[in-house]
Amino acid sequence: MPDPLVARLKQLIVETLRLEDVEPASIPDDEPLVGGGLSLDSIDALELVVHLEREFGIKIETSEEARGALASVASLAAFIRKRGDPARLPA
Repeated sequence: MPDPLVARLKQLIVETLRLEDVEPASIPDDEPLVGGGLSLDSIDALELVVHLEREFGIKIETSEEARGALASVASLAAFIRKRGDPARLPA
């Protein structure tokens, strides 16, 4: 059964960055987000961080923290589970 948070993150990535040719389910859980197959750059990463902070009540304080959190969808899900508002997580 797919992880609802991972599925939501993939959907958010596609919506936030307007990736019209990408199906959320086709994004690998462990592929690097920045510089990986999605070809995200630092502007995309910033836009995504702002959206994630609003959606999940997290705060990504430093560029190092952002690099770690945005390493992959799986690492992003782990970061949000650890630091996010549990009430905002998908069930």
